[in-house]
Amino acid sequence: MGRILAIDLGTKRTGLAVTDPLGMVANPLETIPTHNLFTYLKLYLEKEEVTAIVIGFPKSLDGKDTQMTQPVLALEKKLKRSYPAVEVVTVDERFTSKLAMQTMIEMGSSKKDRREKAGNLDKISAAIILQTYLEKR
Repeated sequence: MGRILAIDLGTKRTGLAVTDPLGMVANPLETIPTHNLFTYLKLYLEKEEVTAIVIGFPKSLDGKDTQMTQPVLALEKKLKRSYPAVEVVTVDERFTSKLAMQTMIEMGSSKKDRREKAGNLDKISAAIILQTYLEKR
């Protein structure tokens, strides 16, 4: 069995999370500049066996599209075309940023650390998206 990779797409930064090789436990992986996403994925997929990619799907609280809905749909389409052997799925990402912030608070991050380390929020959000997927499968 291979790893499952999660993507929390942002306009500037993208958070990534990955499971262990057995596909059971979600862990934050990296936060990268969004414009480097496909370069990063190409290198990562060359060295790791990935069986699925999970993308956080943004919707507003009332279920309507957000400014990131179309970019996520475009990413989903491009990933399916670029990596046909890898399953690509979307998962509702509502509340993941709030949950990620709460996780950082519970881990003891100071207000200053949370402000300075916004990249941590992105990869923790990706891990929450991935954990949501794992729990639903």
